[in-house]
Amino acid sequence: MTTDKSAPSLDKADAPPVGNPDAAEGAATAVDPRLLIREQGFAGYVTEFKRKISGGDLGSIPVVIGLAIIAIVFQSLNSEFLSAKNISDIATTMVATGMMAVGIIFVLLLGEIDLSVGSVSGVSGALVAVLSVTQGMNEWLAILVAVVSGAVIGAIHGFFFARIGAPAFAVTLAGLLFWLGFMLQLLGDSGTINLDGEGVVGQLTTYYFTDVAAAYGLAAVAVVGYFAAAFLDTRRREAAGIPARPLADIVVRTAVLAVFAFAAAYMFNQYRGLPLALVLFLIVLVGTDFLLRRTAYGRKIFALGGSVEASRRAGINVTAIRISVFSIAGTFAAIGGLFWASKIAAANQGSGTGDLLMNVIAAAVIGGTSLFGGRGRTWNALLGVMVIVSIQYGLSLEGIATPIQYMVTGAVLLATVVIDSVTRKTQKTAGRA
Repeated sequence: MTTDKSAPSLDKADAPPVGNPDAAEGAATAVDPRLLIREQGFAGYVTEFKRKISGGDLGSIPVVIGLAIIAIVFQSLNSEFLSAKNISDIATTMVATGMMAVGIIFVLLLGEIDLSVGSVSGVSGALVAVLSVTQGMNEWLAILVAVVSGAVIGAIHGFFFARIGAPAFAVTLAGLLFWLGFMLQLLGDSGTINLDGEGVVGQLTTYYFTDVAAAYGLAAVAVVGYFAAAFLDTRRREAAGIPARPLADIVVRTAVLAVFAFAAAYMFNQYRGLPLALVLFLIVLVGTDFLLRRTAYGRKIFALGGSVEASRRAGINVTAIRISVFSIAGTFAAIGGLFWASKIAAANQGSGTGDLLMNVIAAAVIGGTSLFGGRGRTWNALLGVMVIVSIQYGLSLEGIATPIQYMVTGAVLLATVVIDSVTRKTQKTAGRA
């Protein structure tokens, strides 16, 4: 047997011999901070938390703290803020913006931006109104046409960005103006087309599952599903010999989720029941989270957000991924437009305009998605839109004027961007970016 003397020597502490699994396990324990939790119990959690903070890995901590502060402040000012009716209204209202924020998150993961989502949502609502009300088309078919149109519009934007090389900012800014004009053209001189409140679109935000079992059942499914997914993931990791979350950690996280899930179910049942809109939103969040974190396609998106050139050299079809991501953004913009049309029971000239675009981007960023690409989850849309809508409802309960609401929302967005920038610099300093 010959030995390749040109190969670099390895320190035994860093890379133990393959034939010694015990030594390998010990080395992994020494270098992987996550295993401190298993070794040290509560002290391990404290150590891990300090490590993440020092490394700039804040995760969802800022937005969760922000939500708690918002709830405490507005509840102290007005006891109606945490009432069952107000919570139900917030949950229903936030879905339209949240759906659009999910699409924006895909684009932000690439480190790009899509300024056209507001106008695309307006086109979606206008198409459904014109086709189903004016032209008499079957409403389900009209909805399909609207959603597919959003996907096609997004793909067009992606083509000019990915294939032609035009900046995404400029392409989608042009799209914002073009599709806004197209929406006004569709609506005609009247500018408004009312929708049937009992129709499919009309019931997106007005239908509630009144049986108390619906809300509690969904809470139970969420808790059991989370525990099962976390437990199976841990088993797979242990079988592969890689660090895994200890069972005690999973139980604690599941218990916390159960408290919030069943508390929310209780509040919904105190008013009108479980909103259909919220159920659909949660389904979308679960599906898109799986797509991003558990599929090769999702990993390619994160790779592009980290480094386009490295992704290209790794064999990733950069053009195809970019076009598909903008198509996804257009699809969710169209879906969000349907929920907005349902909310006002009409399609009008104000659809997709005003502060909608700002709120969509703010929801994604406030929720924890980085503007610099490569970091974020679709669940960030839920957290971010909860902050945005909660602030709006809280200020409205106090009779605060709309200009002040804009100023407060803008200040929150600026604070989030500053935190994102500081976090990124801290991670670079810690060698984690």
